[in-house]
Amino acid sequence: MLYDPGKEYLVEARLLPLAREAGCADVDAYVVKLQTDFGERAKVLDALTINETSWFRDNAPYQTFTDVMLPAMIAARAHVRHISIWSAACSSGQEAYSLAMLLDQHLPSGWTAQILATDVSPKMLARVDAGRYSQVEMNRGLPATSLVKYFTRTGSEWEVSDDLKKMVRTQPLNLSTPFPLLPTFDIVFIRNVLIYFDMEMKREILRKVHQVISPDGFMLLGSSETTLDLENHWGREAHGRVQIHRPAGYTPTSAVLQPASLNTTAMTGA
Repeated sequence: MLYDPGKEYLVEARLLPLAREAGCADVDAYVVKLQTDFGERAKVLDALTINETSWFRDNAPYQTFTDVMLPAMIAARAHVRHISIWSAACSSGQEAYSLAMLLDQHLPSGWTAQILATDVSPKMLARVDAGRYSQVEMNRGLPATSLVKYFTRTGSEWEVSDDLKKMVRTQPLNLSTPFPLLPTFDIVFIRNVLIYFDMEMKREILRKVHQVISPDGFMLLGSSETTLDLENHWGREAHGRVQIHRPAGYTPTSAVLQPASLNTTAMTGA
């Protein structure tokens, strides 16, 4: 993960409390300790990871999911009636559960779906498994209709329904290291995370994602991210202001090119 020049103070501010808790005199001594203490390394990952997220973040990608990607996968996977999705760098799980809500509303009867939510932070994955969110977090992009349908009040928090929890499973994964054994995914959401890596690591991550996505699958990056000038494993399709990335060599069908007319109440709150 890259921090811009001049942000050294931010790293030190986040590590100093951990250093003191570990009995180190300063951050330099703590860095030495990290070379052999893997438990402390996990704490550092939690401290330095940027966990910025919200429900249906930026909206347009989820509209493209329901209008373009999901109808194409329903047509292409009619023989198995199952869709596999990866929510990479999932943070506290709002992206994964946003997708689960849309799948619950738009998958035909008899279909199943599995969303793998991965993150480098064990603390964040524990939050995804718990599926509990504060009122402040609930207010960040979640329509009232979805709140009523998919959540119940638990003390001062809101807990996602068991049906959505069953659709989402978690797994620790560091994008910058070799991937563990993964299934083949139909759709990969890897949004707003490549910006934190240097150019060579971006290429490597995109290469590894290409190895675990189906030949007709979809990959969605953040609005400021692209595969241009990085490597040649990906083609691009523009759908409004959203760029969809697909494995190079795949020829889209008319069903993919023409948006479907699906109900998007969950995103609009209408």
